[in-house]
Amino acid sequence: MRAAAQNGRARTKLGTRAQPEQTRAAILDAARSEFSREGLAGARTDAIAKAAGVNKALLYYYFHDKEALYAAVLDRVFTGLQATINEALDRPGSPRERLLAYAGAHFDYIAGNLEYPRLMSRELMRARFEKAGPAQKNLRRLVATYFQPVFRRVSGVIEEGIASGDFRPVHAMHFLLTIVASIVFYFISTPVLQAVTGIDPLTPERLAERRAAVLDFVSAALFVPTVEAGTKSAKKRSRS
Repeated sequence: MRAAAQNGRARTKLGTRAQPEQTRAAILDAARSEFSREGLAGARTDAIAKAAGVNKALLYYYFHDKEALYAAVLDRVFTGLQATINEALDRPGSPRERLLAYAGAHFDYIAGNLEYPRLMSRELMRARFEKAGPAQKNLRRLVATYFQPVFRRVSGVIEEGIASGDFRPVHAMHFLLTIVASIVFYFISTPVLQAVTGIDPLTPERLAERRAAVLDFVSAALFVPTVEAGTKSAKKRSRS
């Protein structure tokens, strides 16, 4: 019986087709690391298969080619980000509370997925210089599936806050871009930050400082002082 159990475990180990979800996840994890380091052009499927503990034939069984694997990696990363942001925005609260929840959730997701900034910047550069073909097709898919829905939701919160008198009358698109830049650029620039300051920007203490700084910036740049916001809301109610 023991021998039969051992044989059963051997038949269902990673590297076979018997555990499709686990095997696929292992391939995607390995591919995410490889693509974030080397980009699509430089990434090697041999290295991905080895890191995932599968043979190369099995990698192509799950993913038709390297481009398809790359697209699946991006889908996995952006699906996670979108779900995190939607969860934050779904919480009840004022526009101020929901916008700060969004900014904090966006920051936390990237802090927990450090390959994201590199993958994102590489994909944007690829689409910038490859005017046709897979790069443009992939970007259109990412925009329609992930970027536009998130953009609409967060912009809607900003516009809601402007209408209620809680936020200054800013351009929602530009302010949202500024929030995203203040979050993402920190992680992209960590090698320079460490060289300039001599401090590791990715320690828990430094990340907590940066997160607080982002939320403080959003509050200071956008929020109307509470007393003034309350006065504006009261005036709107009286006119209606």
